[in-house]
Amino acid sequence: QVQLVESGGGLVQAGGSLRLSCAASGRFGMGWFRQAPGKEREFVAAISGSGQRTNYADSAKGRFTISRDNAKNTVYLQMNSLKPEDTAVYYCAARGYGSNSNEYDYWGQGTQVTVSS
Repeated sequence: QVQLVESGGGLVQAGGSLRLSCAASGRFGMGWFRQAPGKEREFVAAISGSGQRTNYADSAKGRFTISRDNAKNTVYLQMNSLKPEDTAVYYCAARGYGSNSNEYDYWGQGTQVTVSS
């Protein structure tokens, strides 16, 4: 069983930054997804187990950076230039790489990100 522990969410003003962390109980391809109220869960970014490959949703390109520290089995999502439309619960997912949530086997509990205008 893979355990994922997320942290780093919070309230920030538009234009600000947050860094989300997801500590895993192993080394896997990982992804970040988000779900806003009344909307479907959507892909944000993914990183391969080695960290050599990354993939971003168009909404994240140029503003968000996914990275990992394999010594700590932790994946990060650095979010800059945040917008109110980035407000959502952010989930990390493990044992996958693509943009389809069905490709991932394990999910974290989610962390709330709220961006005020």
